[in-house]
Amino acid sequence: MKHAPLFKLLAGATLALTIIAAPVAHAAHADKDKKEALYPNATRKEPKLDLTSSKDQKALNEGLDAVNAGDAAKAESVLQPILEKSKSKYAQALALQGLASLKYNAGDLKGAISLLTQALANGVMPNDTYFQLEYELAQFQLADEQYQPALDTLAKWRAEGKKDTAESHALEGNAYYRLGKYPEAIAAMKQAMAMSTKPQSSWNQILMASYAESGQTDQAAQLAEQQFEANPNDTTALNNAVAVLMQAQKYPEAIKLMEKAKASGALKSDKDYVNLAKLYLVTGQNQNDPKPNALKAAQTLKDGMASGIVASTYDSYKLLGDANYIAGKEGDAVEAYKKAIPMATDGEAAVRAGQILVMENKNREAVSLIEQGIAKGVKHQGSAYMLLAEAERGLKNKAGAIAAMKKAAQDPETAAKAKDWLRKAGAGK
Repeated sequence: MKHAPLFKLLAGATLALTIIAAPVAHAAHADKDKKEALYPNATRKEPKLDLTSSKDQKALNEGLDAVNAGDAAKAESVLQPILEKSKSKYAQALALQGLASLKYNAGDLKGAISLLTQALANGVMPNDTYFQLEYELAQFQLADEQYQPALDTLAKWRAEGKKDTAESHALEGNAYYRLGKYPEAIAAMKQAMAMSTKPQSSWNQILMASYAESGQTDQAAQLAEQQFEANPNDTTALNNAVAVLMQAQKYPEAIKLMEKAKASGALKSDKDYVNLAKLYLVTGQNQNDPKPNALKAAQTLKDGMASGIVASTYDSYKLLGDANYIAGKEGDAVEAYKKAIPMATDGEAAVRAGQILVMENKNREAVSLIEQGIAKGVKHQGSAYMLLAEAERGLKNKAGAIAAMKKAAQDPETAAKAKDWLRKAGAGK
């Protein structure tokens, strides 16, 4: 199953859980006014509650309060005896719910699901408690990546509880998205947002991702831009919008959004500036003349460095060097590469600087940098040795050129060209 790679979506791993039911003093609670009920139209017949022990009632209150307070040790010590010894199925069901919450909070999703399923199977609960637990079970199943069971539980909850909420449609849309059922995810998320006065940002993320995955890139891009326009200072909205636009290959639109954010001061991280610089370079590669966009990429990085937002790292200086080189600013490129070299774990920046210096006939300095780069390690060693040979030849050092070219002949990538050069130079052996 393929997921949208540019989104970091949460499937419910940060559910804010509190105990949704407290024990009642007597069964008359089940006969409360239906207007106050959370599930007044439920088809399930409410059972007669069997909690008659004041001792059990007090223990349940104490145990459930401990769960909500985060005191797992106390909660378990109080609730486990109720589960094992109480004659009340209602008390047992609420104890199971509390213990399930402890399992969830400890990261044991399967254990939480098992206990919650037992609580529901017990059956001796008022409708409000029963259906709240059933909805919680669907949330647990989603968090445990049991997407189809989550949908099945949700369908049962809706059919029997006769309840319909924006949050339930959002949960449904999340599960459909995870299953790769994007049309169903889109329909569910649109329904959730139509029913809510304050849709959650994660709902928009899933809707955008579903549009993008189903090939509806225009809709995804439009939604992304709308979300950013509505929240211009929200970096999450900006990143989501840019991600969707890039996935839809709408690079000019993504750049436009980021330029607007930069002008308003909404670009606040190293990553933001670097992404904008890379966007300029990617867009420039698709144009006849990449230089204008490369200049913008270099300027973006300089602005970020000047403001202290972009860190002076190997990666940032190497990217600045690349941008300056593409822009035709060879001197600035060499300067950036030289700043990257002391922080480098490989020799790529040194060799790139050397390549530019060879083009400028500054061969002595080029030889030094290229040798330094080769010593640190480069991906294309043969090409680096051929570049070194060219620099040595520029210094009239034929022996040095031949020695470098013989090294190049040992690399499969450059063997044929290097051997041909050596043959023509009379040094084939």
